[in-house]
Amino acid sequence: MMSSNSRDSSNAFLPGGPEIPGTAGGPLQGLTFAAKDLYDVQGYVTGFGNPTWKETHQPATATAPAVQALLTAGASLVGKTHMDELAYSLNGENFHYGTPVNPACPDRIPGGSSSGSVVAVANGSVDIALGSDTGGSVRVPASYCGVLGIRPTHGRVSLEGACTLAASYDTGGYFAKNAELLRKAGDVLLDPATRSSVQLRRWLVAKDAFELADGATSKAIYEAVQRDFQGVRDILGEPQEVTVAEVEEAGPLSTWYDIFRVSQGAEVWEALGEWVQQAQPHFGPGTKERFEMASRLRPEEVEHAKKLRARITEHVERLLGNDGVLAVPSAPGPAPLLNTPQQDLNAFRQRLISLTCIAGLSGLPQVSLPVAKVAGCPVGLGLIGPRGSDEALLRLTEQLEVLLCTS
Repeated sequence: MMSSNSRDSSNAFLPGGPEIPGTAGGPLQGLTFAAKDLYDVQGYVTGFGNPTWKETHQPATATAPAVQALLTAGASLVGKTHMDELAYSLNGENFHYGTPVNPACPDRIPGGSSSGSVVAVANGSVDIALGSDTGGSVRVPASYCGVLGIRPTHGRVSLEGACTLAASYDTGGYFAKNAELLRKAGDVLLDPATRSSVQLRRWLVAKDAFELADGATSKAIYEAVQRDFQGVRDILGEPQEVTVAEVEEAGPLSTWYDIFRVSQGAEVWEALGEWVQQAQPHFGPGTKERFEMASRLRPEEVEHAKKLRARITEHVERLLGNDGVLAVPSAPGPAPLLNTPQQDLNAFRQRLISLTCIAGLSGLPQVSLPVAKVAGCPVGLGLIGPRGSDEALLRLTEQLEVLLCTS
C-alpha cells in the first residue's frame, strides 16, 4: 500500500501529508482512504491546489466533518491528494504540481479536479477517496480512470471545513474501488435527515446526451448494457428514450453549458474573487482564463442564467419523478491525451460540461460506472437519480456492477 509519506510515483499524494488511524470497531475498520486537498485536516495547511493559496492560509484548527466521519467509522487516512487549481478544471493537469498518472491509460489525463483522489483509488493505494464535484470533478475522473464515483445530491455530504468553489454546485463526492464500498461510504457520509425513500424502477435513456458523446463511446456503452440486457430490464424495466433538453428558452444540451458556465462563474467570483485580486496568484492555462471570464460577468446575464437554471431543475425533476433513473454518458469519450492543446481541451470541455451539467444544474445525485472501453481506455455510464435518492442509487449501482462492469 502506498502512503503519503512513501515514494509516490503516481503523483497522487501530497508529500508529508497526514496519516491518521481510524477508530477501532467501526463499519469501515481495516479500510484506507485519502482526502482531496480542499478538505481541512487539523494541523495541516489546506493547499487547494495552488501554492499562493497555501502561502496565504494558516494550518486548519479542526478536521472537516467528512474526513472525521470516515475516521470515526474506522477507515484510516493515508494522505491528502493533489488536485486542479482551486478545483476550477476537469483535466487533472496542475501547472504547479504536475499531473497524477492515470493508471488505466498513462498517456492520457486522469481528469480533475479530484485528480489525485481518483488515481489513488484506481492504482489501489486506497479503498476510498474523498473528492468534490462541482461541474463533474468526481464523475469525469471516475470515467477516465475506470473507477466508481458519485456526485451526491447537493448538500447531502457535509462540506464544512472544505474550500468553496461555487456554493450551490459544490458537492462532497467520492470514489471507491467497488460498488459495495461506494455504498458503505455513503452510509457514513450521507446525511440521513435528507434521505428520500424511493424505489428506482423507471429506466430513462437520454437520447440527446448520447448524441453529444463520440459515436464510439455511445456504441460501447450501449453494447455493455446489451451484455445482460435482460438482467437490467429485470431491475429497471423497459428502457424509455427521452430528450432531456426540452426547456423553453434553454435550448439544446450544448447550450446548457453556457447556463452552467455563467451561473457557476458568478459564484466562483463571489467566493474567490476578493482573494484573487488581493493575492494575485499565478494560474496555469485554462484556470487563468476561467477566472478572467468569471470576473467579467454582467449582472443581467447572471440573472438570466439563474432563471433558466431554475426552469431546468424543475423540468429534470419532473422528468425523473420519484422513481426514474436517467442514463447518460459520464463523459463524451475517453480521457484526452496528455499535453492536448488548450483550444482542443476547451472544445472537449464544452461537450463534457453539457453532459455533466444535467445533474449539476439540478443538484441531483449521479454515479459513474466503468462499463466499457474505447481505444483501450475506460468510459463510464452515468446514472442520475431523483433528489435525495443517493442510497437507492448506490444499491442500484451494486446490482448493475455485477451485470455491466468489466475488469
